[in-house]
Amino acid sequence: MQAAEVRRAVAAARSAATALDLAVDDAVVLNDSNRLVVRLTPCDIVARVAPVTHHAGSAEREVELVKRLVQTDSPVAALDARVEPRVFVRDGFAIAMWTYFEPVRRALPSAEYAHALGRLHAGLRQMDVTMPHFMDRVVETQQDVANRDVTPDLTDADRALLANVLRDLRGSIVERGAPEQLLHGEPHPGNVLDTNNGPLFIDFENTAHGPVEYDLAWVPKGVGDRYPKADQDLVDECRGLVLAIVAMHRWRLGDQHPSGRRSGVAFLDVLRAGPPWPALDSVRW
Repeated sequence: MQAAEVRRAVAAARSAATALDLAVDDAVVLNDSNRLVVRLTPCDIVARVAPVTHHAGSAEREVELVKRLVQTDSPVAALDARVEPRVFVRDGFAIAMWTYFEPVRRALPSAEYAHALGRLHAGLRQMDVTMPHFMDRVVETQQDVANRDVTPDLTDADRALLANVLRDLRGSIVERGAPEQLLHGEPHPGNVLDTNNGPLFIDFENTAHGPVEYDLAWVPKGVGDRYPKADQDLVDECRGLVLAIVAMHRWRLGDQHPSGRRSGVAFLDVLRAGPPWPALDSVRW
């Protein structure tokens, strides 16, 4: 979000929480991407805030999915029990109120990470909901790579590199015909909290149907290696897709990731080197 929009979003979150009789003296921005994540204190609620015009539908889907996952005892961070579990609309923003968890360790051990992801996948298999297919995101990425208005600073050679990687891996993965189910969509370390209640997953905005190997492509290699019965060749191909998706985002016009184009160059270099594809967290910039 732009600075002025961030201020408006924080004010909307504070106002919504106050209207729910929650004590709010301060607001700390935890994350600022397509949605703003704000910790409100002293009530200790995490407000996820997004413009109604862009994300209201996805916020409502996320809330409904997590409510159902909680009922299956899946490892997810739940909505705060003090307020109605729904999306609140305030001043043009969609706001969901989530439980705040204090992190307990700097890094989650791979075995615990893999076990928690397996439990999450078991819960997701019980969900009968309509969600996009993971290949829809690949198609959208291909379109953004081809659109010079979206990725104006890509050189012709780098644009061709991304286009070729996405095309080839998309075709190869589809040909495998692997079993599919509902996925988290982006279970990378930034979307799993290590809490006193164990590992808990957050941010189901990119939930999609696909093979579990696609989810494993977002996690550290040690986690994927410990996931039972995964097709590691398919994990490798999905890692290539994930690297290309992230690379495109780093080259999008207006991308505000702190690493800037430095990481965009690093991801292109990794893709240029070819398979076997490294895990997302091992790419250095």
